[in-house]
Amino acid sequence: MRTLYLLLAPVALLAGCNNGNAGGNRSAPLVKAEAVVSHQFVDRIDAIGTALANEQVTLAAPVTERLTRINFTDGGFVHAGQVIATLAQGQESAQLADAGGRAREAEQQLARLQQLKKSGFATNSAVDAQSALASSARAQAAEARASIGDRVIRAPFSGWVSLRNISQGAVVTSGTEIATVSDISQIKLDFAVPETLLSALRQGQSIKAVAAAWPDRSFEGQVRSIDPVINPATRAVTVRAVLPNPELLLKPGMLMTVAVESAARTAAAVPELALVGEGDRTFVYVLGPGDKVKRTSVRTGARQNGMVEIVEGLRPGVRIVTEGVVKLADGMQVSLAGAKGARPAQAGK
Repeated sequence: MRTLYLLLAPVALLAGCNNGNAGGNRSAPLVKAEAVVSHQFVDRIDAIGTALANEQVTLAAPVTERLTRINFTDGGFVHAGQVIATLAQGQESAQLADAGGRAREAEQQLARLQQLKKSGFATNSAVDAQSALASSARAQAAEARASIGDRVIRAPFSGWVSLRNISQGAVVTSGTEIATVSDISQIKLDFAVPETLLSALRQGQSIKAVAAAWPDRSFEGQVRSIDPVINPATRAVTVRAVLPNPELLLKPGMLMTVAVESAARTAAAVPELALVGEGDRTFVYVLGPGDKVKRTSVRTGARQNGMVEIVEGLRPGVRIVTEGVVKLADGMQVSLAGAKGARPAQAGK
């Protein structure tokens, strides 16, 4: 028995040492720590908007007449001043020729009377009457030219023309749509923002928009104008932004998701996992000398990409526990794993 006791004693002593070590590990939980970093945050407003052409006009027939010529291709590009369509103008051309001839005759007669007046063979009243006749003839000629001009439909600006729904030779009435011309070199984007966020909006503000047709691409633009009147039914204000469209990917009528970014700033930031909530208060564990943690109250701001803005309570460079916070209590000593190389510091208010 004495021999058996001597053999078992070292085993028991070794087991006791192991139990003691295990207890020590439990008192110093394994955590990860990182330094508080500076991160850029922006306030963001999300909305849904509708794309509009930069300029768009529907060209219609000004009079009832037969369509003699169509000078555009469906969906094609037209230049400012280019003839889109021509209406019959035979009668107006005849009227112009007649008015032009009478105007020339009246001008010639007026010139003769003016020469006779210099010689004393024509009165002032005769010259004045002929001058009135010449002016009337010129006005009739100008009216005929304007009537012809009304029958030539031109593009008011450069852009892309719509698909046509009318054929050459058809008789159109006043107001009949012939084509729609759209300038889509830029896109206007109208979207509604609640009146509670009106203070965060301003002209020139940057926006980002995404269309369902191009889900992996973001289109950037700027706020051009803000409607001065708030819709009383929706309590929202309409905001208009402009997006460059050099590749013509965006089309009028598209529904787009809009993100308006404002109040860009750089502030102290921590990972979301580092925060501990208790009621309406938020805490982090600051790593101090001797690898002991201090429970520190902080005030948070925006959240972005897994990072949380610290408005008050920490400064960049302070080391905090980022993983394993659920095991901790104030003043507890911890064991570090994967800590980043920042020297310990106290919390900054």
